[in-house]
Amino acid sequence: MELHIFAQQLLNGLSLGAIYGLIAIGYTMVYGIIGMINFAHGDVYMISAYLTAIAMSVVFSFGVDSVPFALLIILAVAVLVTAAYGWVIERIAYRPLRGSTRLAPLISAIGMSLVLQSYVQVSQGARNQGIPTLIKGSLRIGSDTKFVQMTHIQLLIVAVTVAAMGALTFVIQRTSLGRQCRATQQDRKMAGILGIDTNRIISTVFVIGASMAAVAGVLVTLNYGSFDFSIDFITGIKAFTAAVLGGIGSLPGAMLGGVILGMSEALFSGFVNTDYKDVFAFVLLVVVLIFRPSGLLGKAEFEKV
Repeated sequence: MELHIFAQQLLNGLSLGAIYGLIAIGYTMVYGIIGMINFAHGDVYMISAYLTAIAMSVVFSFGVDSVPFALLIILAVAVLVTAAYGWVIERIAYRPLRGSTRLAPLISAIGMSLVLQSYVQVSQGARNQGIPTLIKGSLRIGSDTKFVQMTHIQLLIVAVTVAAMGALTFVIQRTSLGRQCRATQQDRKMAGILGIDTNRIISTVFVIGASMAAVAGVLVTLNYGSFDFSIDFITGIKAFTAAVLGGIGSLPGAMLGGVILGMSEALFSGFVNTDYKDVFAFVLLVVVLIFRPSGLLGKAEFEKV
């Protein structure tokens, strides 16, 4: 095994895992607050890819020639609009069914996912779409024949992910909103008695999760340059796998699960077979859950009787 190839696959897996981790945050936050899985979350990520292309065309049509400034505008538009989608999903698919059986919100979320996917397919078309490359170049270390390189967009993915995770951690750990989120997660009824608007907190969690998915969608679209309405399924399932792998309900676990999953995929693709990388990812999940059912950083739940 060539060491430089191994290191290259790890770097590729790091950027891929960062994307999985950002999307997985949405799954793990919603589950941590209301104990339910938002299966429309992958579609929110997919919508952000289209928003990236739309915002990019509008920005450059106005003559903006500064790439960093254009990227900030594109990111802001994608986050704001996608956050609104997250808020609407909570109000329509979850809040009316919060007191019903656990199966009802699950079916509602799947229905919302199909609605969003069909809406994008009808409004934007089913064909594959793309955007021009905005960020070029790479950082290379090594000799001419044996080297390790990371593209500038991959470096941006890692940097933005670290910044987003740091900001979210600060909000959850150090702010009044974070304390209210933690109180709602621990005991929703008691939090309500103490004066916390739990409905507002739950909506905010959906908005935060959608915003993280928007950041991931913008970065992935800038990296690969192409997308279609079906990208929500496999990426959403992978992010959900990352959340479960790390311990659903744990923010560090979501990021850890994403990085492990991304690196595992990259190594398997580079040294075994690309066609079966998805199979390997889910086998890894099964193995972890057999020996660690609550995930790597998750805590086992005990039912009070």
